[in-house]
Amino acid sequence: MLTSCITLLYEFQLTCEIKAIHRKRMEYLGSKSLTLVLLLLLLLTLESELFITPTFSKSIVPTLPGYPGQLPFKLETGYVGIGEKEDAQFFYYFVESERNPEEDPLIFYLTGGPGCSAVITFFYQIGPLSFNFDHAPENLTLELNPNSWTKMANVIFVDMPAGAGFSYATSEQGWISSDSIIIKQANDFLRKFLIDHPKFLNNPLYISGISYMGIVTPSITLEVYNANERGDQPTLNIQGYILCSPLTDKFMDFNSRIEYAHRMALISDDIYKSATENCRGNYVNTDNANSLCKKSLERYEECTNDINIEDILEPLCNKSDVKPYCREYFYDFAVDWVNEDVVQEALNVRKGTIGAWEFYNTTIHYREGKNDTFCYAYDMSSSFAYHKKLVSKNCRALIFSGDHDMTFPYVGIEDWIAALNLGVDSPWKPFYVDGQVGGYQMTYGQNDFSLTFATVKGAGHSVAQYKPRESMVLTERWLASKPYSSAI
Repeated sequence: MLTSCITLLYEFQLTCEIKAIHRKRMEYLGSKSLTLVLLLLLLLTLESELFITPTFSKSIVPTLPGYPGQLPFKLETGYVGIGEKEDAQFFYYFVESERNPEEDPLIFYLTGGPGCSAVITFFYQIGPLSFNFDHAPENLTLELNPNSWTKMANVIFVDMPAGAGFSYATSEQGWISSDSIIIKQANDFLRKFLIDHPKFLNNPLYISGISYMGIVTPSITLEVYNANERGDQPTLNIQGYILCSPLTDKFMDFNSRIEYAHRMALISDDIYKSATENCRGNYVNTDNANSLCKKSLERYEECTNDINIEDILEPLCNKSDVKPYCREYFYDFAVDWVNEDVVQEALNVRKGTIGAWEFYNTTIHYREGKNDTFCYAYDMSSSFAYHKKLVSKNCRALIFSGDHDMTFPYVGIEDWIAALNLGVDSPWKPFYVDGQVGGYQMTYGQNDFSLTFATVKGAGHSVAQYKPRESMVLTERWLASKPYSSAI
C-alpha cells in the first residue's frame, strides 16, 4: 500500500510539473498555429513517458534470525514488477560479491522446477549462508558457506515464475505463465533490475539455471543478445551462460537414462542389449504393440524403480516418512524457519501476498509426461535450437553435471553437445581440487563461441549440494579463464 501511495504521489507531481511547463510554453507561443500546438503536445507526451520509471521495492538485510550478529556481506531483497501493469511481482535475493563487486561477474540464477523457491539455491547450494541442523528443530541456526559463489561473483537469486517462493501476482493474468513467458519475463527483469542498479551494468553478465531451467536459460541468453542487437536499453554486458544438470531435450534426456543405468551397472548387459534391440533406441515414445520392447523396459524398471535418481548412491526415501539419514529429512526444518513471521519481516516480504511458503509449488512443478496446468504451460520440449543459435554469438557456456545424477544423465548432455558439431579445443581430462580429482572436463569451440562440459565426481543432481567445493572451484576457474572487455 505504501509503495502504491508513493507511486501515485510521484505521478501526480509529475503531471503538475508537465502542466506547468505546458502553460509556460503556450504563453510563449501566443498566436502560433494549431499545428505547432499539437506538435508541442506530442513532445510533452513523449517527455512525460521518458520521466516515468519502473517501480521498485528493495531493502538491505543487515541480519537474519539464526545468524549471530551482522551479516558479513551485502544482502538486498526486493520485488521487481513485470508486465504492463506490473501484475507479476518477482521476489529476489541479491548478494554483492565478497571479493570485488565493481568488477566481478554478475550471475542471474534461476532455480529449477519450475516453481522451486530460490531459498533452495541460496541456503542449500551456492549462497553465502547454509543451515546448521545440528540442534534442529529447537535451535536452527545459520552459518557461512565457505564455498559460496558470492565469493567470486555478484549473484541474483530470483523466485520465478509467480507462485514460486515469495513471488506473486496481483491479477489472474499475472499468475499465468509458461516456459516461453518466463523467457520474456527474465529479460525484462534483468533490464529493470540493472536500470535500478546501474553500477553493475558494465559487469560481465551470465545467465544461469539448474535442472528444469535448462529448457529456458539458453533462450533467455539468446534473447539478451538479440535485445542488445535491436538496441534495447540498457545494453547488457552479456558474456554467456552456466547450466547445472540441465534439462535440455525432453526426449533425449529421459531417453538417456537406460544407457546411463547400463554404464553404472544398474542393469545388466543382457537387459541393455534387449532394450536397444527391441525398442530400437527409443525408450520414451514406445509402441504399445511392441511387446518385446515393453518386456525389456519392464526388466529395466524392476532394476531401477527403487533407485534415488537424484543420486543413485543415496537411499530412496518415502517423503511421507523420511528418516534422519535422508536428505529430505532436513527440508522441513527450513520450511518452518522461512514461515516464521520474524524471518519474513527480516527479508522484507510483503505481508498477505502469499499463503504458507513452500519449497516448490506442486501445481507448477514438472515431472516426466506432465500436461499443462491451469496456470503453467510446458510449451518448450527442447532448448537445443537455442544452443545452436548461440554458437554464432561471442558467447561462453559452462555446463556441468554430477556423475551420479540419473535425473538428466550426463550421457544425454554429451549427446546433444556432440550434435552441435563443435571442434574440440581441449580433450577430456581431469580437473583437480585440493590435490584430488574433482571431476572431468572437455572444452569445445567454434569462432567466438566456447563451451566447457564437466562432470563432478561423486555428485548428484544439485551438484553444489553434494560437492560444494568442487562446484565452486570449477566455476571460479572457468569464470577467471577469460579476460573481459566491456560490451557497452
